[in-house]
Amino acid sequence: MSLLSAKPIPRRERLICALDLPDAIAARDFVTRLGEDVSFYKVGLELFMAGGYFELVDWLVARGKRVFVDLKFFDVPETVRSAVRALRGRGVTFATVHGNQAIMQAAGSEKGEVKILAVTVLTSLDRGDLDDLGFHCDVERLVLSRARRALEAGCDGVISSGLEAPRIRAELGERILVVTPGIRPVETRPVDDQKRTVDVAQAFANGADYIVVGRPIRQAADPRAAAAAIQATIAALFPR
Repeated sequence: MSLLSAKPIPRRERLICALDLPDAIAARDFVTRLGEDVSFYKVGLELFMAGGYFELVDWLVARGKRVFVDLKFFDVPETVRSAVRALRGRGVTFATVHGNQAIMQAAGSEKGEVKILAVTVLTSLDRGDLDDLGFHCDVERLVLSRARRALEAGCDGVISSGLEAPRIRAELGERILVVTPGIRPVETRPVDDQKRTVDVAQAFANGADYIVVGRPIRQAADPRAAAAAIQATIAALFPR
């Protein structure tokens, strides 16, 4: 059985570039450099703390870019509900939530047009890290449990390593969005804080709908060429 995503997603939107940059000025310059080779951006916590976050989000939306607000909302349910409500009407495509069933349900109840993605297990964590956190079950089992519960709570999808994506896709089919971070070229693994990684082709073969790529684009000698190369790989996997 093929696990390749069958969702009608424009090919060029399957690549989400992580704007993990020190400030909004650097982020705008980087987006301008990448031009039309990237049409979807993840805007996370580093930029939120730097200031000008929502001005950057609005700037991206005004230029026809899709935006993934990756703030991993994790608070009492009513606070999460209010935070998600505040995203509606801004042109945001995805937002992340991290927490228990009540938190995910709160996010799902106020999402409107925003698709809510539940974090399963961060790709920077391995078996030893999960033991330290008190999770003594198998990583794959934990990820699948959280994916099932996310759907039940009204979320649209999950953030999942490409290593666990096949089980999610096999068990839950096309009902759930699978967004896979921790994308690394084979020759660079494991040289940074990401521990559970896959490359571009493997991520999609394992069932990802979207991939999130940061450092392999940002740190490339020619970031636009790096993004274009990823887009070429995606085009070969999804010919239409």
